[in-house]
Amino acid sequence: MADSDIIPPRLEFSPYQFFSREEWANLRADTPMTLVPRELDELSGLIESLSVTEVETIYLPLSRLLNLYVAAAQELHAVTSKFLGQKERKVPFIIGVAGSVAIGKSTTARVLQALLARWPDHPRVDLITTDGFLFPNSELEERGLMDRKGFPESFDSIKLRNFLVGVKSGRQRVVAPVYSHFHYDILFGKDVVIERPDILIVEGLNVLQPARLPKDGKAIPFISDFFDFSIYLDADLDLIEHWYVERFMRLRKTAFRDPAAYFHQYALLSDEAARAKGQQIWRDINRKNLEENILPTKQRARLILRKSASHRIERVALRKL
Repeated sequence: MADSDIIPPRLEFSPYQFFSREEWANLRADTPMTLVPRELDELSGLIESLSVTEVETIYLPLSRLLNLYVAAAQELHAVTSKFLGQKERKVPFIIGVAGSVAIGKSTTARVLQALLARWPDHPRVDLITTDGFLFPNSELEERGLMDRKGFPESFDSIKLRNFLVGVKSGRQRVVAPVYSHFHYDILFGKDVVIERPDILIVEGLNVLQPARLPKDGKAIPFISDFFDFSIYLDADLDLIEHWYVERFMRLRKTAFRDPAAYFHQYALLSDEAARAKGQQIWRDINRKNLEENILPTKQRARLILRKSASHRIERVALRKL
């Protein structure tokens, strides 16, 4: 990742400090490795196999940094409550994880959840994906948005904002919808209950998008306004396309083989036809969404993890301003 990949046009300096793998690994200090190989297998993604080396080099320093951020936020909250003469009330620390489809957001979010939960000051770490806030397929079809699924307009942003307001205000119990990739739709009657965690990780495609300017003078907060820390996963577009098609081909031989699967039709295609279909879906939907809506938000992230082949993180950029 060249500095020019991060520095906004016409800025003479970068708001980020850059680290190689080796430089970042040194920031681990004495943070202990708290995951065992069996857990790494469970946390790995469909096409991303986590290694002990990757966790020790990248994720342990990151968990240390986040632990320091959480401690500072808790202290600031306590000071503010004291100043206001109010009884201190626990407010969850929210971490946003953004990036393209197939880049490994879910794996990163799961690893961080497991590592952060091992720290004594914040043992309860919850994780949700914004997929649950997609409009149901019936509504997407009614709006003519089925081919725009995953684009910002396909999400119920009001419901998602209300969810985050509830979490950030310290509400005892907040409910989020559940999405099934198998059925490719919202699972009605099933919810995820969030009950005042110490940390909440929110993973999704468009979570770093800024709020739109108000037309009536009333500013509306967007998802990223609720984050205390944000992470963007980055890679060359050709690499992401390779990962997406590889995942598509693997799903075709696993989950898609079930007749009840939404994409069962693709399991019946020849290898050549299936690969061509995966490339078409990537080109017409996912790459377009990435270039139009996701990639432009990269520089809003507090931390950028740049991946190379085999999902190996080669460089880390930490915002210094």
